[in-house]
Amino acid sequence: MRAGIAAQALRAHRWAFVGPASTQLVAAVVLSATLTVQVSVDGAPELSEMLTAFALIAVYLTILLVGVTMNAAIAQQARDVALLRAVGATPGRIRRAVAVEAAVVAVPAGIAGYLLGLLAGWAWLGTLVDHGLAPAGARFTPEPLLLAPILGILVVTSTVGALIAAVRPARARPAIALADAATRRPRFTAVRLGLGLLLVAGGVTLSVSIADLAADAADDAALFVMLALCVGVGLLGPFVLRSAIAVGRPLLALAGGTGRLAADNVAVLSRALSGALVPLVLAVAFAAVKVAVHSTTTHVTGRTGPAAEAWLDYSGTAVYCLFAAVAAVNTLATVVVGRRRDLALLGLAGATRGRVLAVVVCEAGIVTVTGLVLAAGVAGVTLVPMVHTALGTWTPYVPPSTLAAGVLATAAVVAAGTVLPAALLTRRPPIGQVG
Repeated sequence: MRAGIAAQALRAHRWAFVGPASTQLVAAVVLSATLTVQVSVDGAPELSEMLTAFALIAVYLTILLVGVTMNAAIAQQARDVALLRAVGATPGRIRRAVAVEAAVVAVPAGIAGYLLGLLAGWAWLGTLVDHGLAPAGARFTPEPLLLAPILGILVVTSTVGALIAAVRPARARPAIALADAATRRPRFTAVRLGLGLLLVAGGVTLSVSIADLAADAADDAALFVMLALCVGVGLLGPFVLRSAIAVGRPLLALAGGTGRLAADNVAVLSRALSGALVPLVLAVAFAAVKVAVHSTTTHVTGRTGPAAEAWLDYSGTAVYCLFAAVAAVNTLATVVVGRRRDLALLGLAGATRGRVLAVVVCEAGIVTVTGLVLAAGVAGVTLVPMVHTALGTWTPYVPPSTLAAGVLATAAVVAAGTVLPAALLTRRPPIGQVG
């Protein structure tokens, strides 16, 4: 029966699973390319060590980002889960069905990603040789045995993310679960608050301790500072978003009813949108930290590091930021697709398509500004001890043009996950969406 439930859920919510499948595909590509190149340059100890670090970062990001997107997809099924509970399905059966859904989505995405990763790895190895980072005689060596651990990582992370999303609707009484699904009340439990505060405090504490470490060790620990802070921010997301709305409501009021409606929508959807804050803040903060480390070094010392090493660092950063950005877009798009009936009701109530999209644009603005502020905080907490340890300064430096590009890129990511899917959904007649 659980296989039947899973199959029906995948058919009914196929668009909700596009996001997790895309993120899993990118994760498999990154893991496949990194691990395969590492196998191919086994004779270059320094490069192999650096690729090992890249592979570990890819695994950490996969665990976090795939879990986030799968969590968002399963959360869209809250009403269906409540109905199943009402007709007698046990919490255990619901959880097993959810696990089957996660595995069914993860396996084909992992296989496709592994194959695409072989092409990406072949191209990446060629650029490493061109930059003198890999031996001239290095040959690309595909490793079929890597498929098993890659699939294992994807299946486990997807299943864990799905099971976490299913905990509350699977255990709640059907009447309460149906009410929550209908009203989308952003419940903010004491457990979530405690975990969020604990992770933020842990990230800040680890950041302070970085100041006493050697430069290389501080750079390695910076990733864990960002991960702890970003996950903490995601857990505190509902509170953070509602606080941002409270602060920015006077400014939103300048947009009239459109701004007020956007503020109310974000407040109601704060729990769902908080999942998108994790990859969004991580992408922006990760890029800011890497860019600021190099730019601050040049600004303080007047010297630039080896061009090949800088290229390798920036290329790895670009891949991981793209990975996180894809997860952010998919999570936001999953939330928007889940609101298609709400958008259609606005049209039936007399709002033009332009007015509906204007509301979504205002919502995207709220998410963008909130994400940028949080990312600046995460990057600052991570950066300050790093640059002080390495360069003796407490003031990181980032060129203004780079800051402007980062703001525009963040806005583009949020717009791609909100405005673009809303524009596609509102092309259809509203009555068809409601039906």
